[in-house]
Amino acid sequence: MSRSLNKVMLIGNLGSDPEIRATASGTKVAKVSLATNRSFQDRSGQQQEKTEWHRLTFFGRLADIVEQYVKKGDRLYAEGRLEYSQTQDDQGNVRYWTDIVVNEMVMLGSGPGGANFGSGGGGGGSAARRGPPEPDLTEPDDDLPF
Repeated sequence: MSRSLNKVMLIGNLGSDPEIRATASGTKVAKVSLATNRSFQDRSGQQQEKTEWHRLTFFGRLADIVEQYVKKGDRLYAEGRLEYSQTQDDQGNVRYWTDIVVNEMVMLGSGPGGANFGSGGGGGGSAARRGPPEPDLTEPDDDLPF
């Protein structure tokens, strides 16, 4: 069997407070929306900005952390995998969903250094660690070659 890769890395701002639920087996689940922005020039040379919205899903320990510390407007780095699903609404219409199931996150707006949380390789997320201060991602770095 050949190996494959399903990995997503996002930095953005939360557009909603977390929605907290539990699975039938009792595992905590947190869902939030995350906005990412990009600037570009259109064909006429005008500067444009586009916002993309992403659905993030956290399980277990990461869901606990999100419930306690994350709120609308916070800046977050999230790393995980894409998952697609579909549901049927009350009228029988099929709705399609794309979620990022997060296994690593860094709260970028939570003071000096933020807080770095990861799943430690487990499915539900069990490890939480604080690392060295994160760089300020809001200031441009003129020394970058691109």
